Amino acid sequence: MPGHFEPLPGGGAAVALDDVEISIIRSLAVQLLELVGPGPGEDAPDDPLAELFAEGPSEPPKDPVLRRLFPDAYVDPEGTPGPKDAEEQQAHSAEFRRYTENDLRAGKRENALAVIRSLDALAPGGDGGAILNLSAEESRQWLGALNDLRLAIGSRLDITDEDDTDLLYRLPDEDPRKPMVMAYLWLGGLQETLVSTLMP
Repeated sequence: MPGHFEPLPGGGAAVALDDVEISIIRSLAVQLLELVGPGPGEDAPDDPLAELFAEGPSEPPKDPVLRRLFPDAYVDPEGTPGPKDAEEQQAHSAEFRRYTENDLRAGKRENALAVIRSLDALAPGGDGGAILNLSAEESRQWLGALNDLRLAIGSRLDITDEDDTDLLYRLPDEDPRKPMVMAYLWLGGLQETLVSTLMP
């Protein structure tokens, strides 16, 4: 079980984490929360009706990480569109973003909070670590958060395809990106084994 998730009987997953791993994942989840930002109802009085009809932003985020987490919905799969098509795609993407981004942000916040809460609830083990047991629902939330964390780190590392990932393995130890690369690869391993526990 060390370093990878294993399925639990009846659904869910478990993984052994040491104190350093717990600290890294928790810190990254907190940073993700800060990046995604507060929800519309978190800095205003509770008004479910107003929140239901609240419109989100229509422009893509300026931060490249947020652009990776909240990409445009309409992109030409063929490559660079002509001016008319580009304008139309931009208009469709703006409309889609306006009505979906608030919900997407709320979902990402919930997933990151689920990670933090489950780590905070861990009872310390005897050897400086603990066994994290997740329900099936918590597993799905962890999977979403791990995916978002890898997208965020991948964006900072300028990873756009699998070839970029291969280059990461060959980075020299003195490269300042090395710790981020190690976190990216490690989270990828966790994500992959968690996916396998959710397969029927």
